[in-house]
Amino acid sequence: MFQTLLIANRGEIAVRIMRTARRMGVRTIAVYSDADAKAAHVAAADGAINIGPAPAAESYLRGDAILEAARQAGAEAIHPGYGFLSENAEFAEACAKAGIVFVGPPPAAIRAMGLKDRAKALMQEAGVAVVPGYMGDDQAPGHLAKEAARIGYPVLIKAVAGGGGKGMRRVDEAGGFAAALDGAKRESKAAFGDDRVLIEKFVSTPRHIEMQVFADSHGNAVHLFERDCSLQRRHQKVIEEAPAPGMHAAMRETMGAMAVTAAIAVGYVGAGTVEFIVDASAGLKADKFWFMEMNTRLQVEHPVTEAITGLDLVEWQLRVAAGEKLPKAQDEIVLHGHAMEARLYAEDPQNGFLPSIGKLERLHLPDGEPGIRVDAGVREGDVVSQFYDPMIAKVIAHSDTREAAAAALAGGLRHACIAGVHTNNAFLIRALSHPDFVAGTFDTGFIAAHQDDLIPAADIPHFALEAAADFVMREHWRVSPDPWDNNDGFRLEGSTAQEMALIVNEKRVAIALPPPPPGVDVEAMRLANGDIAIMHGGETFVVTPYDPFAAAESAGQSADRIVTPMPGKIVQVLVKTGEAVKRGQPLAVLEAMKMEHTLSAPADAQVESVDVAQGDQVSEGAVILRFAKPQSEAA
Repeated sequence: MFQTLLIANRGEIAVRIMRTARRMGVRTIAVYSDADAKAAHVAAADGAINIGPAPAAESYLRGDAILEAARQAGAEAIHPGYGFLSENAEFAEACAKAGIVFVGPPPAAIRAMGLKDRAKALMQEAGVAVVPGYMGDDQAPGHLAKEAARIGYPVLIKAVAGGGGKGMRRVDEAGGFAAALDGAKRESKAAFGDDRVLIEKFVSTPRHIEMQVFADSHGNAVHLFERDCSLQRRHQKVIEEAPAPGMHAAMRETMGAMAVTAAIAVGYVGAGTVEFIVDASAGLKADKFWFMEMNTRLQVEHPVTEAITGLDLVEWQLRVAAGEKLPKAQDEIVLHGHAMEARLYAEDPQNGFLPSIGKLERLHLPDGEPGIRVDAGVREGDVVSQFYDPMIAKVIAHSDTREAAAAALAGGLRHACIAGVHTNNAFLIRALSHPDFVAGTFDTGFIAAHQDDLIPAADIPHFALEAAADFVMREHWRVSPDPWDNNDGFRLEGSTAQEMALIVNEKRVAIALPPPPPGVDVEAMRLANGDIAIMHGGETFVVTPYDPFAAAESAGQSADRIVTPMPGKIVQVLVKTGEAVKRGQPLAVLEAMKMEHTLSAPADAQVESVDVAQGDQVSEGAVILRFAKPQSEAA
């Protein structure tokens, strides 16, 4: 076994790999960018080396810098985690030339499965069924449009390289194809340096089921059962589970054999995932699933497989990379119970799931609760930055049944307390508790179909307002018992109706003082910006104490401009000065957190000025454009 392992990644996956390596007696080396100097994965490692500035392209994606770090540390092996360089064949080759073991498959296997069109052609040759579509070299927009018409709408446009939903667009009719193709190509080019796409038939009731496979360099290959990753938004997984609901033995055997065949066909070594699209319109059937792609790395959702098998997949990776045989044969791998994983993100469901950047002023996760595992890459006080994926943690529950696992995971998330950034925690709780999800009647369209249930109106319950008022009142009392120092409505001539004003959704709300006890357990804290966060049941409600001076200053201001919701890069400006725009019309496209976000007109208006250009790097709150005042106001 290796003496020293360098982890060429960051966040929760780097911390998770270190945990296994430490148990195996392997010394770990972290790499970090300037933005990550005080990150959790740096603190968890036995040693750490800086590899460059904050942008990933100048640090975590620099194979030469990572190899130099490995040489400095005397590392015999590099574990790439997932993302970044994990599926980069050139980096795997560079490791081999440097005499360093790449903990992953051979470069040839990465190349074979790294491009979706070639992978599908290879699978067809091996006798594996693939989704109908177009995978040709002719990338002319006109030709692609003709192929889409031949396949029949709806179709999926998918980037030939990469994954994670980037460079992917669903198109329901011919009229929307050109714009979708342009966006998919642009996003794919930015994410993977390759704008080629393929087109697939869109399955109307799709389930996303994948098989975990493992192979060694001695000719052995096995599967470790399936995972269901159908709960998605924008083609990105939200909740994963194992085994798949409704899966029966015959279909599992067929799908497992097909996945192993796929791995053998490319000379695979190490951990990999073979992904299938399943037509679930009439339940799961052994002849209604097709190969989509193979991910030649460890998956984000690997903990659910570990939970149902009792195996450590990172340990298997390290043993296989060190030249050992697979620890178990197929008939020795047994499935126990049911596991679910929720991806906890710093993002705002109320605002289109836009990433939320800022300091984690409060972070309590349910780690250590019975049946709950938490894989986190941040700690309380850490900052969610603009440079990387905004995942806070993965929370995993394992129990005897699917219903029990869902209830345990929802219960664990209800005990989470998070403040400082928006999160999807309450959204996850609602999804896990939704009757259709609990019943197992869902597909990849579940979130879109139940959006009103999963993302209700952003109302703050009265108990949270009373708790905020109570916190402010007690905070002032702790500072000074002198009534002249308090803003509680004290009157010299006697006590009149006392109240405290709070700002909720830009409206002033009065709360009588003293407020009654909230009736539920809450945690309250003042944030760095002066707001009050009330945490209860996995939800965080934020209110602002009323400041009459600030209110006077902002009075009369109107929405006369479009500003950026987060830092990023302007990749498209879609309007010109003087142009009349309609409500909902796209105005500009911002690339941030590896995804594109379209900024649209809030109402019918005329563009007075455009303040950015394509290619500009912008900060949060930067003005994109301004609208002219209506004639009635101008007069």
